[in-house]
Amino acid sequence: VQLQASGGGLAQAGGSLRLSCAASGRAFSRYDMGWFRQAPGKEREFVGVISWSGGRTHYADFVKGRFTISRDNAMNTVYLQMNSLKPEDTAVYYCSADPSGGLGQYAYWGQGTLVTVSS
Repeated sequence: VQLQASGGGLAQAGGSLRLSCAASGRAFSRYDMGWFRQAPGKEREFVGVISWSGGRTHYADFVKGRFTISRDNAMNTVYLQMNSLKPEDTAVYYCSADPSGGLGQYAYWGQGTLVTVSS
């Protein structure tokens, strides 16, 4: 599976952005898909995950109520809708595929897309 994230850019605090992650390969619809981020000088951190069917999602506490993950298996794409952005959301955002059936073993990674939130 090859993953290509896009949609990053500059947003003002309180604004919104929607990231997309396009996947190649027919296996996409069988994989849980996660979003992660890495801020300058910090470790990469988990943002959220959506199950292969789209029926279940789970988010890190710091994005609950603000970010929403969705997917379109027919289009081989997963989305991260980010609302009420904060300057601390500034990071490179990565999508990742978990082929382990929900065990959190993310084996495939996209190249990342930069989100910058100004105050």
